[in-house]
Amino acid sequence: MSEQHTILEGKVHLYKRGDGRHWQCSAYLNGQNHRRSTKEESLSHAKEVAEDWYYELRAALRKGMNSIKVEGSEPAPAAKVPAPSERLFREGAEEFIAEFTVLCAGTRSPKYIKLHIARIRGHLIPFFGDLTFPEITAAKIQQYRIHRIQDSPGGKPPARSTIHQEIVALRQILTSEMDKGGLDRLPRLATKYDRSVKISHRGWFGPDEYKRLYEATRRRVQQPPKKRWVWYYEQMHDYVLFMANTGLRPDEAARLEFRDVQIVKDRDSGETILEIEVRGKRGIGHCKSTASAVRPFERLQARLRPKAAGRNMRAEEGEEDLRPTCPTDLIFPGERHELMNTILREEGLKFDRDGNRRAAYSLRHTYICLRLMDGADIYQIAKNCRTSVEMIEKFYASHLKTTLDAAAINVRRPKPRPTSKGKPQSGPEGPI
Repeated sequence: MSEQHTILEGKVHLYKRGDGRHWQCSAYLNGQNHRRSTKEESLSHAKEVAEDWYYELRAALRKGMNSIKVEGSEPAPAAKVPAPSERLFREGAEEFIAEFTVLCAGTRSPKYIKLHIARIRGHLIPFFGDLTFPEITAAKIQQYRIHRIQDSPGGKPPARSTIHQEIVALRQILTSEMDKGGLDRLPRLATKYDRSVKISHRGWFGPDEYKRLYEATRRRVQQPPKKRWVWYYEQMHDYVLFMANTGLRPDEAARLEFRDVQIVKDRDSGETILEIEVRGKRGIGHCKSTASAVRPFERLQARLRPKAAGRNMRAEEGEEDLRPTCPTDLIFPGERHELMNTILREEGLKFDRDGNRRAAYSLRHTYICLRLMDGADIYQIAKNCRTSVEMIEKFYASHLKTTLDAAAINVRRPKPRPTSKGKPQSGPEGPI
């Protein structure tokens, strides 16, 4: 045997006999060696055939019969095996929820845990609940995907990422059951017809669009549709400028308190900027703003705040008691997405040319793209935004023409100068 390989953690051996073209496979089960030919010349295809053969053989032996023909071995005697797990999926799922809630309490946010449990109880249990764990096969999981797309509420199919998160939750439940001995192996969870997904850039505001946005928020401050909402328009205007010049995530800005931000003179650039202590999904990090974020922050600091600063704009209230800010106040209390969406729709900025939806998060994408367009170092941007260079290259830099160096792309090799006889002149190191 000139070449050998093992798969399934050494349970199955692949080899070739002498000058044979086809790969053979063998496995040791129930005290006996079993062999067969995969009838495949390609190693990758042979591995797939051998893996299927091994699981079919093991299942047959467990049922007390050898229904699979094997080469070079006698039929194996009937084996007494324990009955498969009869536990229903809903029982294992509820047990998983109880464990997950306790174990992730200190490492995951309450919101994430709540959403994870909602996926399990809202979608997975209704579909798989009355099945035993061995009955959850790759075909059944494929049926679940089809069900989610075709029978979704409102007729709008869920996003690809939504179904992916539900499959992640399903995998966690199946893995938990496998650890307890109720399942031999995980079924194939990848979609049968999966392919690489086109990478599209994130929705952001180009320089002209960003100018239209902050001019629209400024107009609302100067000419408010309703006088009692002036404070919210001022907050929104400064929110747009602050976010586009810091690159914060919306959830990070929502947690930001006045004591987390300091106005400093940067030693390297000599500009007055903001130094921000950020608390978000990556823990505690730090951010340095551009100089354009300082003035909006000073207005936020100086602005008197109503006692009910976080209330909804729809509330019908008269005169309010105003008070100065204190260090522990949230910089941006309350919700802003409704007013943000209204302004985007009025200005025709809700979608970009590729159909990408814009929201408050797009201001972070705008910050990254504008910094790249100005020639900032991508590694420094990644550190300042608490993300990776790979993420920026994949979702941001890939569509910016200013990141391409024309001088490096359009380089030309110098052509040799012809002589009077039509031949190039040569020097000590070649043509000149």
